[in-house]
Amino acid sequence: MKFAAIDIGSNAIRLLIENVYETPKGPVFHKDSLIRVPVRLGEDAFIDGVISEEKTQMLVKAMISMKHIMEIHKVTAFKVCATSAMRDAKNSDEILARVKKEAGLEIQIISGDREGKTILGVPLDQIGLEPNDFYLYIDVGGGSTELGFLGNGKLIANRSFNIGTLRLLNDQVNDTEWREMLEWIKATKNINFELSAIGVGGNINHVMKHYGKAGKPYLSISILKRVMMYMDDLSMGERVRELGLKPDRADVIVPALKIYINVMKWAGIEKIFVPKQGLSDGLISQLYHEWKSKTIEV
Repeated sequence: MKFAAIDIGSNAIRLLIENVYETPKGPVFHKDSLIRVPVRLGEDAFIDGVISEEKTQMLVKAMISMKHIMEIHKVTAFKVCATSAMRDAKNSDEILARVKKEAGLEIQIISGDREGKTILGVPLDQIGLEPNDFYLYIDVGGGSTELGFLGNGKLIANRSFNIGTLRLLNDQVNDTEWREMLEWIKATKNINFELSAIGVGGNINHVMKHYGKAGKPYLSISILKRVMMYMDDLSMGERVRELGLKPDRADVIVPALKIYINVMKWAGIEKIFVPKQGLSDGLISQLYHEWKSKTIEV
């Protein structure tokens, strides 16, 4: 069976379609298709407080296209969720109504807390990690960063901060917000065991792909620092030409690395695992379990 999830983020809109195979040991999730469209709703929402007509039209067109793609794949069920940019936009209700009318899709705007819990809902053993170890989940997006402490397979604490790559690019993150993140990490980290990070987001995925070492599913904080310094010295054109980055990735990757590095430094973490998952994966995991429960009830 197939399930799909659309994640309307501040930087990009993503459609993920996964095959789910039921086995005696539990469900196996396999990515079938991933489509990413860099609409950048956050450019409007974080600066002007509203999403422009141009961006709204792009969103509606993307939703219509993604609906057709889901129909072609004959997905069993799907979810459409929006995060930080739509949370901040004053005209989000108007946009939701327009998408429902023109694309026939209902968008659910989720809180930062729920966003974090949804991402954390994917079982650790499903992404190749030891479920009984202790981790700090770090999901860096365009508008916010979700953090979550995990231990013995359970969520200990989580919180969302309005510190994201697009906000940093537009100088919309002040010292107070950084201090709040630092103080929350220090106050919440009450763990006497070795703590590792789990990194989520397209930027950390890119760094892992190009700078990770064979046989090691993680990056060290020292590697992240070297990569950030190297990229920071390059112009946008050089990042695109020499590193093969897309323009919408080239300008946000350094701010993203700054967030990962600060969080790891404040938490005393030396390595970060990069399982290449995100909100869409969490939504599909939810969808499957909801479908399974309904199937069992019938």
